[in-house]
Amino acid sequence: MVPADLANGASAPGEFDLIARIAARVALRADVALGIGDDAALLAVPSGMQLVVTADTLNAGVHFPDDTAPADIGWKALAVNLSDLAAMGARPAWCTLSLSLPQPDPRWLDGFIDGFLALAALHDVSLVGGDTTRGPLSIAVTALGHVEAGHALRRDGARIGDEVWVTGTLGDAAAALQSMCSGAAVEPSLRARLDRPTPRVEAGRALLGLASACIDLSDGLLADLGHLCARSGVGAQVDLARLPVSRALARFKPQVRWPWQAGGGDDYELCFTAPPQRAEQVQQALDLAGVPGVRVGRIVAGQGVQARDAQGAVWTPPRAGYAHFG
Repeated sequence: MVPADLANGASAPGEFDLIARIAARVALRADVALGIGDDAALLAVPSGMQLVVTADTLNAGVHFPDDTAPADIGWKALAVNLSDLAAMGARPAWCTLSLSLPQPDPRWLDGFIDGFLALAALHDVSLVGGDTTRGPLSIAVTALGHVEAGHALRRDGARIGDEVWVTGTLGDAAAALQSMCSGAAVEPSLRARLDRPTPRVEAGRALLGLASACIDLSDGLLADLGHLCARSGVGAQVDLARLPVSRALARFKPQVRWPWQAGGGDDYELCFTAPPQRAEQVQQALDLAGVPGVRVGRIVAGQGVQARDAQGAVWTPPRAGYAHFG
């Protein structure tokens, strides 16, 4: 239990007080033999499964605006990791959390954990360890899951003739960020896509055995599809007119929204390839998973990704995608 004076914010908590504050709220899965409180966690990986591990770091002012609510930061910190697991077709199971905080603020921490654990509960993920330290606001999460041995979705399986698909809609988060940077009012549904992305775990699981390659869209469609193509040794063509658009974004002219949809980043949708003969199966699988998906292009010989407008003309984006050191 957390001491009453800490709960009331009467004194500055130390590292172990913050850890205890988090641990008091964590629910553990049956496959966690040892969780928070020791040097490391002990986890039981199901028989016949391969362990899938991913890690992401989110920094204030880089991966989320400074005015983002703590609960939304918590949600997003886990969501971006679950999105990586989804792109591998993995079922999430456990995670660790390392927090760098400018000051030990119990109220901020409680809000952060509210969002973090809300998403964890949706996907039956147990928080099993981590660390806290003083420094600029930064959140590092390692997420672990499992997938049937030899069946994980990867980036290196795309083949010439495959169709390129995406889930959900693209560009909403980038449009929200652009509005914020320009001082304009932000449509609430667009801001929600920036602050609380939906990891497509169910879609990733449904695509096992159907998709030939898969990647999650964190840096932008053209950039991330380019990574997939580079791993597969192929090229791709994208039809901009086919990019899925939300109702909120549809009010913008195509020439305005295309840069957000094709290169904006922060979508956390899945981009995957599949042979044309599997199109009906893929659509049925996505429908059963409750996740919309559309075909937006094709895999071709060569290298790189080429985007074309409705008239077939090559379109060059202002930027191909988010650059981490740009």
